[in-house]
Amino acid sequence: MNHPFHRCCLAWLGVLGVLVVTAGCSPDSKPGVAKKDETLHVTRVKTVEVAPTEVQRTTLQPASVHAYFRAELRAKISGFVKELKADIGDYVKAGAELATIDVPEMQKQREVIEARIRRLVAEEQRAQAGIDLATAQVRSSEAKLAEAKSQLNSAEASLAASSAEFNRTEDLVQRGSLQNRMLDEVRLKRDSEQARKEAVMSSVQSAEAEVAVAQSQVASAKADREAARAETEITRGQLDELDVLLSYAVIRAPFSGVITDRFVQPGDLVREASEVGSGKPLFVLSQIDKVRIRVPVPETDAPLVNQGDEITLTFPSFTAESPITATVTRRSGSLDPSTRTMMVEAEIDNPDGKLLPGMFGQASIHLSTKAAANMLPARAIRFEESGNAYVYVVDQDETVSIAPITMGMDDGNSIEVLSGVEAGQRVIDAHLSRFTNGQKVSVLTN
Repeated sequence: MNHPFHRCCLAWLGVLGVLVVTAGCSPDSKPGVAKKDETLHVTRVKTVEVAPTEVQRTTLQPASVHAYFRAELRAKISGFVKELKADIGDYVKAGAELATIDVPEMQKQREVIEARIRRLVAEEQRAQAGIDLATAQVRSSEAKLAEAKSQLNSAEASLAASSAEFNRTEDLVQRGSLQNRMLDEVRLKRDSEQARKEAVMSSVQSAEAEVAVAQSQVASAKADREAARAETEITRGQLDELDVLLSYAVIRAPFSGVITDRFVQPGDLVREASEVGSGKPLFVLSQIDKVRIRVPVPETDAPLVNQGDEITLTFPSFTAESPITATVTRRSGSLDPSTRTMMVEAEIDNPDGKLLPGMFGQASIHLSTKAAANMLPARAIRFEESGNAYVYVVDQDETVSIAPITMGMDDGNSIEVLSGVEAGQRVIDAHLSRFTNGQKVSVLTN
């Protein structure tokens, strides 16, 4: 009879039988104690060696775009804005008129100076007429002098003839050939000629004095003319100076470029730039067909930057475009004391105006100086949640130690290790596991 009680008893008897058989097979085993594994589980890893490598150094720094030339245009004279001929965004050629300033008081001053010049020119003409008159008087006096000298020559000839006749007559009278009355007549004639000669000599002296006076008048007239000419030149110089100031009433572009700012309206009163309260410029003009890229290089890399080094530029505004390549055009050669950086410039042609002054980007400068650096593959470096970098160093006995490191340059594949490990040390290559200090590993050989 298959009663439930009988089935339960049979089941218990079967279990007891199994236990008896098992205990009989292992007489030394203790019930309830597990057997220990004789070997522990060891993780197999690959390692890479910290190797000193000659690398092309690069420095990645922020870059900014600047106009090739930028000028703040201000007024040289004070006045009211009469007309505006340019506005923000306009491209203007060098010398183009941007605005005109009304200065009526200077125009009136110019008219007064022009009138003064006309008066001085008239004085020059009058002085020239005085020279001509004095010159004519000199010629007249010289003619009178010549006539007087001719008369003197005639008087001297007549006196000589009379004197000779007197001497001859006196000799004849002494001999008794002629009467004394004849000698008196001849003496009277001689004395008359002597008196005429003296009168003519006085006329010669008077004529000579007139010539000297006329020549002095010529010299005086010439001096008056030179003084009038000098005064005219001075006044014309004042007019030229005023014209230069009036030329400042027209604001012109010093070079070709784009008006990037305007701070003036028609009718505004503008003041000369040197006056107090002159305020903002009238216009800001920027040349952007060529731009300057300025990169502040930190002190550690500044000595390694040289003219001609290659620069790779990227801008957030042009993420879909290829990086721009340029070269270092100039370096400032000194550090800014406030930032401890050296300014480096590169020039880039910008014919389509795509690069705008004020844009920011990144510049990677490929330094011409190569250096030996301790390099590791980027995959061998781990990072904590705080962002600090570390590596797993494997000792000679294949024991792991965690070494925090300081990183240097990064070319995307390899990273420079500045401190934390030394050349020749082995670190664990890429691995999914995490390791602890003192953990044993098995290093795979290539």
